Amino acid sequence: MLEAVGLFVLGLLLLALGGDSILKGASGLAQRFGLSPFATGLVLVAFGTSLPELAVNLHAVLRGEQSLALGNAVGSNVINFGLTLGLAAMAAPLLVRWRSLAPLLLVLILGTAAVIVLGLDGVLSRAEGAGLVIAFVAVVAYAAARARREAPELQDAIAAFARTRTDLWLNLLRFAIAAVLLYYGSKFVVGAAPRFGAALGLTPLLTGLLPVAIGTALPEAAAAVLAARRRQGDIVVGHVIGSSLFNLLIVVGGMAAWNAVALPASFVRFELPAAIAFALMLYPMLRGDLRVSRGEGAVLLVALLAWIGFELALLTR
Repeated sequence: MLEAVGLFVLGLLLLALGGDSILKGASGLAQRFGLSPFATGLVLVAFGTSLPELAVNLHAVLRGEQSLALGNAVGSNVINFGLTLGLAAMAAPLLVRWRSLAPLLLVLILGTAAVIVLGLDGVLSRAEGAGLVIAFVAVVAYAAARARREAPELQDAIAAFARTRTDLWLNLLRFAIAAVLLYYGSKFVVGAAPRFGAALGLTPLLTGLLPVAIGTALPEAAAAVLAARRRQGDIVVGHVIGSSLFNLLIVVGGMAAWNAVALPASFVRFELPAAIAFALMLYPMLRGDLRVSRGEGAVLLVALLAWIGFELALLTR
């Protein structure tokens, strides 16, 4: 048990370091080959922070731990809103100027609802998974088209997020380091999590939903708190919504497109609706005063704790 916990924590540390290295490498190479800092930043802000979770889920699928990967993908979405956004807003109120985030949040809500409907028969087919991946491509195209109409201050903030050195050798080295760190980090997490999850009485699905999803989200939550204190509310909320869309459409959709995914009835009835509920809590905040206050952040965090308690209560039934 202690060995498994130690390997799990080591894996999380390697994933955090690898995720940071691959973001810098991708940003540097993209700009070296002609992509603007703004376009690079748009992709990195929205989807870059999901790369450690993607590494974990790829490793889990290859090891036959599909339930753990599924739990991690959807659990990460709940954790994104409850923990990452909740803690960031409590650190400093988040001002959101990024107008296209509200439509993207609506896509996330509708996409999660679609997975619930598609999963009523207990399986997400390969064709349905491919449809989710195609929807992600459409989302990226929409975000890129809308972004040019955003306020200049927002465009500057997104571009600043992506600026880094563009030396070819440096960024190739960053990629090589990231590949090693993400490989071994995901290997340790996927190898250790089922062992200590079983010792705690958790199913593979619940292990992915709770300890793995929370563990992989901790570095992002810490970064979000720092960004909130720097008054980068758009970056924080963009991370949360973009990462959640990536998890739903690419991770879950990609898993199903590769090989049909069995969706347990409890997952369709409880976990997926919980992900919708957290997204719905944010929607009026983005459509109202475009701020996520400290009080609203506290509500998100309390809701997360209530959800964790509910999941653990289900386990004891």
